[in-house]
Amino acid sequence: MEVGQTMADHGVVGGVDTHKDLHVAAVVDELDRVLESRCFATTRHGYQQMLTWMRSFGQLRRIGVEATGTYGAGLLRYMQNAGVEVLEVTTPDTHDRRKRGKNNDLDAQNAAHAAFADRRTVTPKSRDGMVESLRVLKACRKTAVAARRVALQMIHNTIVCAPDDLRETLRKMTRMQLIRTLAAWRPDLTDYRSVVSAYRITLKSLGRRYLELHDEIADLDTMIVAIVDELAPALVARNSIGHGSAAQLLVTAGDNAERLQSEASFAALCGASPVPASSGKRPAIASTEAAIGRPTVRSTSSPSDGFGPIPGPRPTSRSVLPKATPSSRPSDA
Repeated sequence: MEVGQTMADHGVVGGVDTHKDLHVAAVVDELDRVLESRCFATTRHGYQQMLTWMRSFGQLRRIGVEATGTYGAGLLRYMQNAGVEVLEVTTPDTHDRRKRGKNNDLDAQNAAHAAFADRRTVTPKSRDGMVESLRVLKACRKTAVAARRVALQMIHNTIVCAPDDLRETLRKMTRMQLIRTLAAWRPDLTDYRSVVSAYRITLKSLGRRYLELHDEIADLDTMIVAIVDELAPALVARNSIGHGSAAQLLVTAGDNAERLQSEASFAALCGASPVPASSGKRPAIASTEAAIGRPTVRSTSSPSDGFGPIPGPRPTSRSVLPKATPSSRPSDA
């Protein structure tokens, strides 16, 4: 009994290597020693079993989880609802991985070691508010825009190769005139063996596809604008900041923007903070690059709006050097 009570008093830290169907979890004790590793299903029941198993070793202080934005998103929500502190574990140390090797158990143990030492960890986005809704709507709109562009390119490529009588009637129309004309066609679907009919069937299908995607993008834009207006009305009210740029800034900050400690941390996340990039012979400054969620524009909003000014990259030493000018020679006169 005394041994069990002593075990329960000790704090433990967990680590999870996330996958699509199975998560591999590991637990380390207060001395960063691995206690055990085990697999769990990526279901709510599996999450419950994992939490119960980790707490059986002692007081669970925190958990390090890989890929909280993809495979670990469901586990993140469950653990946060259970009141467990979750840290996102970033890219592992390549030198350590090369020495120890790699498999699922080792990855889970490395995540636990990182969470124990509080290194290579960041506070993950909560992904449970309106900003998460904004993110998925933006992702859906991006794919719809790409599909609409492909449909338009296929329409033009098909018209270029079409028979002369079809090509001559279509080549002088504007874009929307062309799309609506093609979508209104009523070709004979039973005559698909004919070259002209096959072209008319194809162009009609592409025209209707373009219009459907066009309407889908318009509906998504309406939803995105409504969310941005509700979350950051002061941001879109400023000059030179549209709803698209404001939406990207909100997605980058996340629902729990308090995880960003300063304006400098947000600038680093956006890839706009200067870092030394010298080779040793001359000083140079470069800008950081964010792997995910980098805004496409830079904002100049005030801190009162929730977003501080994001400095642009400073010029490198080479960019500030004066340009070489051709040497002037005295005239031969």
